[in-house]
Amino acid sequence: MINETLFKALRRHFYRSIQDPLPYERLEGIEYIDKVIDIDQSLIGRIPRSNPATYTGMFSDIRKVFSQLSEEKIRGYKSRRFSFNVQGGRCEHYMGAGLRTIEMNFIPDIYIHCEKCQGKRFNKETLEVHYKGKSISDVLNMTVDEASVFFKSIHRVYSKLKTLQDVDLGYIGLGQTSTTLSGGEAQRLKIASELSRKQTGNTLYILDEPTTGLHFDDIRILSELLNRLVDFGNTVLIIEHNLDMIKTSDHIIDLGPEGGEKGGKILSKGSPRQLMEDSKSATGRFLKKEWEALKHGPI
Repeated sequence: MINETLFKALRRHFYRSIQDPLPYERLEGIEYIDKVIDIDQSLIGRIPRSNPATYTGMFSDIRKVFSQLSEEKIRGYKSRRFSFNVQGGRCEHYMGAGLRTIEMNFIPDIYIHCEKCQGKRFNKETLEVHYKGKSISDVLNMTVDEASVFFKSIHRVYSKLKTLQDVDLGYIGLGQTSTTLSGGEAQRLKIASELSRKQTGNTLYILDEPTTGLHFDDIRILSELLNRLVDFGNTVLIIEHNLDMIKTSDHIIDLGPEGGEKGGKILSKGSPRQLMEDSKSATGRFLKKEWEALKHGPI
């Protein structure tokens, strides 16, 4: 209903998607939103070139910082000089990847540092450029926490770093390859990217079982982040079975009574408290048990 009907119908409306939704009678309330975004746990990129700095857009701002140094203006270096995706400043041995990929048949691929640049991605001339004593390669090797101190005076960079810290990703590296991020980390990175954008307050975010594989403390952080999106006026629609997430919702639609062909009926809807008072709601019964346990505490 959500992924194959609502999401595809909205994508067709807003983005002219060629994917057809499943048949439905009508779609009401579309005038209250201006876009729809799916936030899942898929990788932010499937190649080592993709990393948190490039995904959030802060790397473009960092490259501008290096290109605006007085010495680099004399040399005529532009911001593209500090990109590992174009010719000019990158190490051409592996076209700026800094890694040699060894493909394996039954286990994940192995990556080995480039013999020429030792994994630094850039050529000798580019690495000679320093901002506050650090090269562009040194910056990519920083963690978010380290970079937030380093770039504190550069607002356009610091603001994005601060958002990553707010989603508890201060420990990841700016240039850390996307393939090494967990599903939960990728999901939080996507939310951080959304939080750093200018908000219209009319976005519909869709998440499908976002708590899968997460520790209970990660679920708490995720819940707080989603509430921040809601505080901006947006709507967050979650497909979920985890009670820790369900009990923090503003409105619940309880579907059942079973799964698959035996489900699909609306058993109850409303706030968590309303579901707890509805005898037809299976979710409400479990929420009530949680509430009773919370009131009485451990036995």
